[in-house]
Amino acid sequence: MREFIVEADGGSRGNPGPAGYGAVLLDALTGRTLVEAAEYIGIATNNVAEYRGLVAGLRAARDLDPGAAVHVRMDSKLVVEQMSGRWKIKHPDLKPLAAEAARVLPPDRVTYEWIPRERNKHADRLANEAMDAGRRGEQWSPADSTADLDTAAGAVPEPQVTDSRAEGGADVRAARAVATPSAGWAPPDLGAPATFVLLRHGETPLTPQKRFSGSGGSDPSLSDVGREQAQRVAAALARRGTVQAIVASPLARTRETAAIVAAGLGLEVAVADGLRETDFGAWEGLTFGEVHERHPDDLNAWLTDPEARPTGGGESFAATAARVAAARDELVTAYAGRTVLLVTHVTPIKTFVRLALGAPPESLFRMELSAASLSAVAYYADGNASVRLFNDTSHLR
Repeated sequence: MREFIVEADGGSRGNPGPAGYGAVLLDALTGRTLVEAAEYIGIATNNVAEYRGLVAGLRAARDLDPGAAVHVRMDSKLVVEQMSGRWKIKHPDLKPLAAEAARVLPPDRVTYEWIPRERNKHADRLANEAMDAGRRGEQWSPADSTADLDTAAGAVPEPQVTDSRAEGGADVRAARAVATPSAGWAPPDLGAPATFVLLRHGETPLTPQKRFSGSGGSDPSLSDVGREQAQRVAAALARRGTVQAIVASPLARTRETAAIVAAGLGLEVAVADGLRETDFGAWEGLTFGEVHERHPDDLNAWLTDPEARPTGGGESFAATAARVAAARDELVTAYAGRTVLLVTHVTPIKTFVRLALGAPPESLFRMELSAASLSAVAYYADGNASVRLFNDTSHLR
């Protein structure tokens, strides 16, 4: 049986007043966002809006898999207790909504948990977006959402069940087995993470030829294709509206990519030397085959030992990792709680992901990273990290 989590919320600016709801459907095993829903519903009370959010979330679960089990998390004690059968429903406006919610899925496949408001930020944000849209005389749409980038393409929102801080055995079955679900459903609220959206620069003339192009070579600029890719990235990020700052590697191709995106977002570009690509020494400008032919022993050592350097005094992957980790720590401190676009290169992006996952150095050779692709990692106050997105190129299609 597939298992979902529904997080729902509603609000009213006046109670009763202009009201809206938000609902998020998550995969219980991965924490991946599957569906976002929000709607401005006119003049209503908070409780009505909260129930409407619940119904929308349950319907999203049913539409995706009518046989699934669902665990609902809401910060409305009233809705949770009433739908759990512990409180009577007295208000005439709520009775039909509760009945509607109970009909969406069989009651024995739905459980409820109250959570603090701070842990329901995603649904709360959607509800406010819907109310803002209603104030403008519009209906909310996913394209207008200010939800984090990674939630638009399979991201893991906070709080997520896959985070290393969550209890490994907590799932929907465990929650159903006890009257009050344990706190293992999610980590304690640590505030908004620093989220790094990792953008690989657009193509250069060397990219389609698959030539080594690091920080010690010719420092090529973008090709026409690369500039077009950067424009597409800018348009996609502008629609999502979540990036609050931009930091780039000092190399020409990343600064040019960053400048194009920054123009589309109305932001300035800062430069961080720690984001530069690895120095590939004498291999700069060569293909893998050419390096294998000219420097086979050095190449074999490089493929098996992270301390090995490319021929001619290049930079080892171990040295690159130390540099990237230092830059990461500085940027997490500087941009705590914010979403930052880091425009960088293949090796630094793979290193950010590898370090976040705690994966071994050889994992660098097992990742495919396309030009102008987007990845994302969130960093929490307790030092843990969550990979939310990797090698997304949907904006280029």
